[in-house]
Amino acid sequence: MKIAIVHDYLNQHGGAEKLLETFKFLYPQARMHALYHNKKTYQTPSNWDLKTTFLQNLPKLLNHKFYFPLFPFATKTFNFDTYDFVLTSSHAYVKNIKKPKNTLHICYCHTPMRYAWDLKEQYLQQENFFLKPFISIFLKILAYWDKKNTKQVDYFIANSGNVKQRINQYYGREAEVIYPFVDCKKYQILEKKDNFYLIVSRLISAKKIDLAIKAFNKNGKKLLIIGTGTGEKQLKKLAKSNITFLGFLEEKEVISYYQHAKALIFPGIEDFGMTPIEAQACGTPVIAYSEGGALETIIEGKTGCFFNQQTTEALDKAIQTFETTHFKPKDCRKNALKFDKKIFEKKIKQFITKKYEEHKNAQ
Repeated sequence: MKIAIVHDYLNQHGGAEKLLETFKFLYPQARMHALYHNKKTYQTPSNWDLKTTFLQNLPKLLNHKFYFPLFPFATKTFNFDTYDFVLTSSHAYVKNIKKPKNTLHICYCHTPMRYAWDLKEQYLQQENFFLKPFISIFLKILAYWDKKNTKQVDYFIANSGNVKQRINQYYGREAEVIYPFVDCKKYQILEKKDNFYLIVSRLISAKKIDLAIKAFNKNGKKLLIIGTGTGEKQLKKLAKSNITFLGFLEEKEVISYYQHAKALIFPGIEDFGMTPIEAQACGTPVIAYSEGGALETIIEGKTGCFFNQQTTEALDKAIQTFETTHFKPKDCRKNALKFDKKIFEKKIKQFITKKYEEHKNAQ
């Protein structure tokens, strides 16, 4: 079986890229593809023979969004005529590749294209006033193109029930849910906790870190924040002395903070969200906003608690509730193990093998 694995673009090393590396591990013979690759921000493993598009040869910009109108065209330039099976790892464009008639295409969908669908208005609010009308028209065209071309996908895999629902809502397609993974063997329980709360996140507006800072400014409790991002300067100005920014830390250091924290604060909305599972794998409960993937990864009253409004008052009340509730580290760890890497690998292999056999038999 000749296999192609396709990712939208390689410009960071996040959760989607960890899954991509696992896909390559499961199918080492596969040829890797991406719309473009930023070699400074993501270094590909040595055994990858990566094929990119004409976007790779354009002048490098600090913000690749200025090339967004070209991405649909670049997506269609891949040629998979000689492949038996294409696996796309997509949160944006590459699920809409041009698929040969006898080739099986399975898409692992991290999310439908958010700026064309559910976050369109939020995205437009951040844009230049004079450009906004043109960008709005482009996003409408992009949404039409995105939905029309999902017929190129034979089967969808969603990274959560939350994303499954949106695939059905926007594309009218069904999806199998296979959760992303945490490599739980890297994380160990620490029963004794220190007197601080923790955030591990990119420091951008969508993560709602400002909401947590305002809540901790009010309650005076100790909060440590790991991560960097475009909003870092403003967030530091907002924070009082009980809040410490630790910046970028290596994985081992992050794990140590997970282990020692009283709880992880998770104030934003994620399609799935890896940090709550990483914290639970260390025996640390999570205080999270009750939307998105958090509802699928946290057990209220047992591995964490929720707040139902994104307000400082609601978060502060959840913290008070947390401090009067007894959480067992072993319960958190047990819940995290449901999302272990071995389970992910097994489910992906089983799903792909089954669908490929059905595909061959139908020809």
